[in-house]
Amino acid sequence: MLPYDTDEALHFLRASDQQMAHLIDRVGAFELALTSDWSPFQALVNSIIFQQISKQAGQAIQSRLFNYFNGAPEPDAILETLPGTLRTIGFSQSKENTIRSLAASAKDGTLPDRALIKTLSDQSIIESLSTHRGIGIWTAQMVLIFNLGRPDVWPITDLGIRRGYKIVYGLEELPKPSELKNLGDHWKPFRSVASWYLWRANDL
Repeated sequence: MLPYDTDEALHFLRASDQQMAHLIDRVGAFELALTSDWSPFQALVNSIIFQQISKQAGQAIQSRLFNYFNGAPEPDAILETLPGTLRTIGFSQSKENTIRSLAASAKDGTLPDRALIKTLSDQSIIESLSTHRGIGIWTAQMVLIFNLGRPDVWPITDLGIRRGYKIVYGLEELPKPSELKNLGDHWKPFRSVASWYLWRANDL
């Protein structure tokens, strides 16, 4: 269950502008798959999979990873594998290093656990997670949207968001992240929902 009213969010976004209302009509129901049963570590691993690669490539690596560990891996399971194991699954060396480092942080308590992270604000979570190796704002934002179900996250550096906005609003060029920053203001406090629909625009 999402921690916000999706009917309220869709009503709000439909009223925000005609293009968004039309996009919602074309895409249909809001079906964000929330991974609230995952720990922050597991959610971060999943976000790392999709860093700077295509959706299709990410899904293939995700499938191999989950098959290897029989689901989203726990920190202990990662640390018990030999170095290089994740490389054979499809991760780059830098991503494997990041995941192993996060596993160690989860073990020693320097990575927030599920109970703690739920008490933090969006900005505090971004700041906390971004102190860890290989974790930037985008990766933290994916945890906020898909793991914690925060309603007002606006990932302006995401290529899918930029492409979706270009498609929906008929732009000739991809909007820059700096341009998108203010363009999403009229969707507050439901920018996560707007983002989900902009991602779907790429699939239409």
